[in-house]
Formats: sequence, C-alpha cells, structure tokens
Amino acid sequence: MSFPQGFLWGGATAANQVEGAWNEGGRGPAKTDVTTGGTVSEPRYITYLDKDGKPGKINQFERLPEGARYYVNPDYYYPNHKAVDQYHHYKEDIALFAEMGYKVYRMSISWSRLFPKGIEKTPNEEGVEHYRKVFQELRKYDIEPLVTIWHFDTPLYLEQELGGWQNRELIDHYVRFATTCFTEYKGLVKYWLTFNEINNECAFIDMVNEMLHMTKEEEDARYREAYQLLHYQLVASAKAVQIGHAIDSENMIGCMLSTACAYPMTCDPADILKTEHSWENAIFYCGDVHVFGGYSPFVQRLWREHGCEDLDITEEDLAELAAGTVDMYTFSYYSSGVVTTHDVTEKAGGNMSTGAKNPYLQYSDWGWSLDPTGMQYFLEKIYDRYRIPLMIVENGLGAYDTVEEDGSIHDQYRIDYYRPHIQAMSRAIENGVDLIGYTTWGCIDVVSAGTGEMRKRYGFIYVDMDDEGKGSMARSRKDSFFWYKKVIASNGEDLD
Repeated sequence: MSFPQGFLWGGATAANQVEGAWNEGGRGPAKTDVTTGGTVSEPRYITYLDKDGKPGKINQFERLPEGARYYVNPDYYYPNHKAVDQYHHYKEDIALFAEMGYKVYRMSISWSRLFPKGIEKTPNEEGVEHYRKVFQELRKYDIEPLVTIWHFDTPLYLEQELGGWQNRELIDHYVRFATTCFTEYKGLVKYWLTFNEINNECAFIDMVNEMLHMTKEEEDARYREAYQLLHYQLVASAKAVQIGHAIDSENMIGCMLSTACAYPMTCDPADILKTEHSWENAIFYCGDVHVFGGYSPFVQRLWREHGCEDLDITEEDLAELAAGTVDMYTFSYYSSGVVTTHDVTEKAGGNMSTGAKNPYLQYSDWGWSLDPTGMQYFLEKIYDRYRIPLMIVENGLGAYDTVEEDGSIHDQYRIDYYRPHIQAMSRAIENGVDLIGYTTWGCIDVVSAGTGEMRKRYGFIYVDMDDEGKGSMARSRKDSFFWYKKVIASNGEDLD
C-alpha cells in the first residue's frame, strides 16, 4: 500500500444532516427543515401552504405551486430538525473522532445559523461562537477542520422571498457569508470548500426527468434554470476563493463535485459519444470552470441543445471566474453508472440511481453499484485532466445495522466496502495521482440526504435514533470503528 506521509485520513458530515437544533441559537430555517423523511421507494416531500392557506406537499424535485409558501406541517416528521443532535454532542463526537485517529474532519457551517434570513449585514454572534468552539475542540486533538461553506442549506428566506439561486442577488449574500467565515475562523481553519456537490443541478436532471416524465419543453426549462443557477454559484465560488486567499494566504480552497463515473454499455460509437457527453455535462462543466477559470468549448453545445444561449453572463462574471480558480479538486464517490443509446432490460433502481444496470457489479440495498475500480478510474482520469491535488471527501456505504444484545454492532459489510476502495486509492497514488486526503461518509450515523432515513446508516459510530426520531441519541462504536482506527494508525497499510 502506498499513502504519503501526512495523508489526511478522516470522516465527513453536513450540518443539516448532523447538527439538529434547527430553531436554537438564533438559527433560521432552511429548505431541509420543510423536507419530510422518505424511504428507498417513497420520496422525501417538501411541505407548503397554497395561496388559499391549504397544506400540501410536493416531491423534493418538483416546483412549488404558484403563490404557495414553505410550511412546517405539524402532521409530518422532519428528520433534519433533530438530526443526531451534534449541536449539543459535538465534544463527545470529536473525542470519538480523535480516538479513531482522525487527521481531518469535514463539516459544514449552516448558513442560516450565521445569517438567519441570509440578508443580515452582521452575523448572529451565537452561531459564530458555536462554530468557533467546535473548531477549537477539533484543534485540541490536532484534527484539521475541512469546512464546506454551502452544503444544501440556503436560508429559507432567500429561497422564498428572492427565488433562491435563480436570483443574482444571492451572490452578494453568499459572499458576505463566506467572508464572515474566512474572517472569524482565520487561524482555526485553513481547508475550505466553497460549495458542496455544485454540479448536482445538471447531473440530476436526467434522473428527475425519468421520475417526473418531463416533456422536452419542461426538460429544457429545467436545464435553463440549472445553468443560470450554476453560473451564479460559480461566480460566487470564484469570488469567495479570491477573498479567502486575501484574508489568509495559508488557506487552501477547493471545489466539491458529486461524481458517479459513467461507462458506455456497449462499444457502439453512439454509446461512447453519449458517455463522453455525460461526463461533460455532469462532471467537466463545473470542474473546468473551477480549475481552468472559464467555460470549456463543449458548453456552447449544451447551451444550444437546451435553448440556453442567452443566459445572464457578464464580462465581469467571466473575469471573476478567471481570477478565482481553486487550489484542490474534491469530490464524493459512491458508485458508477452505465450510459447507452439502446433499450435496456434491467435498470438500476433505488435512491438517486437510474439508468442501465451494470451486470459486472453488485448493488446495495438502496440501488447503488459497488465499484471501487471506478474510484481508481475516476481519480486517474480527473488528475490527468486537472493536475492539482485531489481529495475524496465523501465515500461510504448506507446499510442496515443490527445492535446485538450486548450492544455490539458487527458491520463487516462496511469494512468489506471500504477495504477495496482504499486499495483503489493506493493504486491511483502509485500511478501518479496526487491524492492528499480521504474523508469517509460518514464518521457517525446521520440523516440520509436522499431518503431522510436513519436506518440507512453510514457511520463508524452508531447513534440510537430511529426514522421517527425516537431514541436516546447515545453513541456507540461499531466494529468498523476499530478497523478504521487501525487503518489510520498504519497509514493505510493494515486493512485486515
């Protein structure tokens, strides 16, 4: 096994999935706070009051009816309200991370905890101080914080009153938020990510199309919204990178993309070309802007195909993109997909997984392919394209865990998932990839972003909490906890 000295081993969470305390400490609501739980077969819903004051719900990928307003309905359970209550348990959780030997902990800052509506000129001091204490606690154990500034948690006020990221005004609100983070936590945090899975808006459109059976006109409208929204986020990211470097030259600032490497199903040239176009839309569209500082030529084709040639893009925007390139490329990796122009008889099913099923792979209970070789392939392909340090900041297996009578949790399946992925990372490093860190998703059980469940468990640390919010919140170590501790202590050499 080959991992460099100083390799950043750790784990990852997101504020909206782990913190809880959704209405404490001056925090304002976000869209996750009006999103119900779901299952592998039942979607999460967003709840609202229509223009006549009647309650309703929509699939989380649908649009609110005209005149409707987001609403917390007492008839529904909202799992992100409690999450796993890390807001009150952070010292206990960080001590457990330290026991595993973490070098880095990836987490996010809830925007609405610092700026409850998102429009305030000065931050909520109680929120600022909460995160300061978290970072100080991490530093006590020599754990580097890796902080995601935006992780799917735009303040609900900005979504409701300003139309969210479809509105150019959000760039300035985000920049104020990011500037506050860089300023307040200078000296405590040096690893930053501007946006989480920024490419999801494009990557998920085909999946949403399959779910909602959109017409070509509806699909083009979705793409137009996605490309405009993405442009504003990319400009905001580039501005944040420049500000972060100006505030502290030690800051290392990266992008973060959702990735599921795509393979052609056949050697039909049409499948090969469609697969390449899939990579361009889902992966390279955002990555090229982050790293190269501008849109690549293929983007003109994508805009033309969907009638998006008159987006709101200014010369000043393009200058910001050129000046705000990132220091590292980070990404999530869980599974791979198959692309084809042909009819398919067997489809991948389940949470966030569509398209043809790969007959050479096994699939999880939630429909995700298990493909560590795909991780190696992705690492080598991306490093060959960008030649900047890489970090895998999400990788993990959602699975059912059973607590034995003695309290033990024998999650060998989780160890069996991680082992070949770590071996794949090692092979990529041996092949020349500059991989600097790895944060599993997650280090502790969290509310699933896709399904809102607790039963879909990812952590090395078990949290006594069920899908209805019942449980003691007690933390306990799974078998994988002790295995990962051994992996870190050996710098990736001992995987038995």
